[in-house]
Amino acid sequence: MPLFTIQNEFRYEITRKIFEGGMGIVYEADQHGARNFVKRVAIKIIRPNFASQKMFIENFVGEAKLVANLIHTNIVQTYHLGEANGVCFIAMELIRGVNIEQFTHQLAEKKRTLPKELAVFITSRVARGLAYAHNKPDKDGKPMGIVHRDVSFKNIMIAFEGDVKLTDFGIAKAKGFLTDQEGEVVAGKPDYMSPEQADFQVTDKRSDIFSAGVVLSNLLLGRNIFKGASAEESRQRIINQPVPDFRALDSRIDDKLNDLLHHCLSRDLHRRYATADQLLTELESYIYSVGYGPTNETLGKYIRELFGQEPAKPLPPELHGQTIVLDETTRQNPR
Repeated sequence: MPLFTIQNEFRYEITRKIFEGGMGIVYEADQHGARNFVKRVAIKIIRPNFASQKMFIENFVGEAKLVANLIHTNIVQTYHLGEANGVCFIAMELIRGVNIEQFTHQLAEKKRTLPKELAVFITSRVARGLAYAHNKPDKDGKPMGIVHRDVSFKNIMIAFEGDVKLTDFGIAKAKGFLTDQEGEVVAGKPDYMSPEQADFQVTDKRSDIFSAGVVLSNLLLGRNIFKGASAEESRQRIINQPVPDFRALDSRIDDKLNDLLHHCLSRDLHRRYATADQLLTELESYIYSVGYGPTNETLGKYIRELFGQEPAKPLPPELHGQTIVLDETTRQNPR
């Protein structure tokens, strides 16, 4: 029995829009508490055109409950699930940085090639986050069976301090959390999904390993070899296109790295890395086998220099200063 009951208000003041995706919008906001307490957070809401659809709301709430206890340095943390004025929102860790899509666009704009070691390092941090999520048990110690199913450039953040964070578990698969239509619909980004995912088959954690391989090859080559002119063409390439000899595409790729990529991208599930822990070991062995290798500080210095710490774009006038007030006693708490 609790010694006391807290009755208070959570107030979030939106300062700018960070990102707008297919189904959600993410804002930066200040969370205000007692005695002038202020914490900078990210607020995620469902896009208005999806906000009245039951399945989207259930999955939005399911995502918050799923990731509430995923506390890991390579996963964006969730703080709070709430509802205000009939709109559900998730308060999350704010990452002062960019996603990998923005990162690679900046590389292309400045005609820069990402160093091979940093490409492998970024992917190794993604593998660390996946290994933690894949192995996460529920409160009774039973496997939750988490499969992210959307490991892609847009869902991997790099902080200006150099931390790499996996985000957006909105279509993740886990027992008892999200409405799942696997085998009936294809969820995810066609040019990053695994062959089994693209072919309407049931997925397991090895699906995320294939996607991590696509991320690594894309970082190394500066392009996604599976991306077609349409979503359907990308899906067919994922299923049927031969995996190339990467040594012929980039002279920096040696035998060991080429072999690593082929183990990630194998369509034969028995030849693909069985776990994210196994992938992590191979990636770290590659960059650290000779001693010193990349660190968060190395990546942080690189990305800060690349972006020049550009100031954030201001929020449109109609949203500046907008607040969300939520009574603590009526909030939905992810458990």
